[in-house]
Amino acid sequence: MIELNTIYEAHERIRGTVVKTPFAYAPRLSEQCGIEVYLKKENLQVTGAFKIRGAYNKIATLSESERAQGVIAASAGNHAQGVAMAAQIFGIQALIVMPESTPLTKINGVRYYGAEVILAGSNYDEAYAYASAYGEKHSMVFVHPFADEAVMAGQGTIALEMIDSIKDLDAIIIPVGGGGLISGMASAIKALAPHIRVIGVNAVGAPAMRESYEAKTPIDSTAVRTIADGIAVRDTSPITLGHILETVDEIVSVDDEEIANAILFLLERQKLVVEGAGAVGVAALLHDKLSHYRGKKVGAVLSGGNMDVTLLSIIIEKGLIKSGRKMKLTVTLVDKPGALMHLTEMLQGLNANIVHIAYDRTSTTLAYGDANVMIHLETKGQDHQQQIRTLLKEHRYLSSEEH
Repeated sequence: MIELNTIYEAHERIRGTVVKTPFAYAPRLSEQCGIEVYLKKENLQVTGAFKIRGAYNKIATLSESERAQGVIAASAGNHAQGVAMAAQIFGIQALIVMPESTPLTKINGVRYYGAEVILAGSNYDEAYAYASAYGEKHSMVFVHPFADEAVMAGQGTIALEMIDSIKDLDAIIIPVGGGGLISGMASAIKALAPHIRVIGVNAVGAPAMRESYEAKTPIDSTAVRTIADGIAVRDTSPITLGHILETVDEIVSVDDEEIANAILFLLERQKLVVEGAGAVGVAALLHDKLSHYRGKKVGAVLSGGNMDVTLLSIIIEKGLIKSGRKMKLTVTLVDKPGALMHLTEMLQGLNANIVHIAYDRTSTTLAYGDANVMIHLETKGQDHQQQIRTLLKEHRYLSSEEH
């Protein structure tokens, strides 16, 4: 475990720079999953994620000569912004190596703080290898995103704030990627309130830490694929695994569909923008991965909110279709005057609002004299959509539906 006094010292160092984020009751989520849930909103942190805590604490503990060499880090985005901001505060050079697939919003977030960005590798681990070699060659101090005691101590300050705010928690849910956040937090939790169960949540598409936890030995993945890019770590750190085996009570997994549902739920019901990695705890709650905590009081960490808006728009669109609030149809009709008007009048009669329409009479799959009409409708749920399907069949329209 990380020493408790080390975490308290980190908390003093970051005071005034790092925001003490809200830790508040979530009524709609609590009602839906039957658990009294409180959300620690690190998505509202100064850089949009918790990573500034560990990055600032690490750089604050460096000597003047070490800072003069400059710092280098590898990150998918949130740690990068934390290191960049901390380096700017201390007035030192920062170089960040990010995977080539990193969303533009996170790249721009790093550059905003004055750091130089290099894109290298297809995932975090390849970016890490590049950064390690570059840092050694140019004598820069490497700021590890998770396998560093000063970084873990900084992340552990979140647990101090949660326990100070609500003292009778039964469990705390924490996202797991490389393991730095849960290592620091679990160390503080078990030192201050050992009765609180520590639950890790990882993405199915990045299973290394969960598999290592279950096997009690480091196991690396061959590849990672998940919308939760902040926890998309391929290789297991023996350092953080050691802390996790000592302090974590269980680790559960959620898939991308469940993560997307949680992102949309938080946006609609909690009015919070939370990225994939930050939403995994809520995904576990919504999808009954933690049903054995029903009736208990649980805290969940929303670790970050630096969401790629392009991905967010896709999640919203798919969510509307799945929930029956949007319907995409292709209807085949006879290509003659009034045919389209007849179709739209039918839909109007059912109060289905057309938001997009396209007309195709040249497709090679069509019979001569027919046309395809692609229609996007705003609908009022599954029952409303079934009424539309029934009416189209009654009028003998050939139709197909996009899911």
